Amino acid sequence: FIQQRLEDDIWGGLWEFPGGKLEQGESVFNALKREIYEELNITIEKASSFKKIKHQYTDKNILLDVWQVDSFSGEPVGAEGQQIKWQTVSDLNEKLFPVANIAIIQALKLPTRYMITGAFKNHKNFEYKLEQALKKGISLVQLRCKKSTDEEYGQLIKISALLCKKYKAMLLLNTDIETFLDKPADGFHLSSQMLMTIPSRPVEDNVMLSVSCHNEAEMSKAKQFNADIILLSPVKETKSHPGVKGIGWKKFTEIISGIKSPVYALGGMAEIDLEDAKKSGAQGVAAISSFWDESE
Repeated sequence: FIQQRLEDDIWGGLWEFPGGKLEQGESVFNALKREIYEELNITIEKASSFKKIKHQYTDKNILLDVWQVDSFSGEPVGAEGQQIKWQTVSDLNEKLFPVANIAIIQALKLPTRYMITGAFKNHKNFEYKLEQALKKGISLVQLRCKKSTDEEYGQLIKISALLCKKYKAMLLLNTDIETFLDKPADGFHLSSQMLMTIPSRPVEDNVMLSVSCHNEAEMSKAKQFNADIILLSPVKETKSHPGVKGIGWKKFTEIISGIKSPVYALGGMAEIDLEDAKKSGAQGVAAISSFWDESE
């Protein structure tokens, strides 16, 4: 749901997500209810934290505390004389919004669950496991098969591309840039090792770039590359690296502060961690075992 700023306002004529400023001593939820009632004449009943965005304009710094309204009563109207409308997320045009809103649009276009493919016995078994995950609602897939030969990886790409197209999911390839360039996929995934050894963004701006990070230095490099998606790990201890302590949610929040790109929490993540991830500023959670069938 969006509204158009009045012509005599700053950024007049641009579209925005309804909201307003927090008053002294006011909780975020109460401010949300008050502002939305004043602007749209509806009463918010339930809402949840979606994303926090820090943005620096030439004259001031702002924090957008973005919430998702889950239920409300009444019918929205432009109570302040503004134009209003519902619009599908895919049709949101970033050029028609204030710059600080662009990060919201980017986050809206991505799911909360990011699956990395895991072990499989053969191509048929891989196809079965991938389709089962897609049927359960996974819509962002990273094809990661480090032990596969180039020929086998090529076959897995074909299987993945067909299934992801069928279920309208995005496919990212975790491979070298040469292999990626002539393959049917939506984006390229860059490991943290590759990230720190190349001088610039390896794909065009219109190609989705996903990047793995583990610390502030890598996050800074990902920011320089204008990464579309960042995976930050490990948040918790993982089965693959027992004994390696995760950074925890507090450190996770500190590291992603000031990062506008959607960041997924990785490392020991499961569906149950989604709420904590969102509260910590994450786009969602990324995982292998929690989303990929690990059984035979």
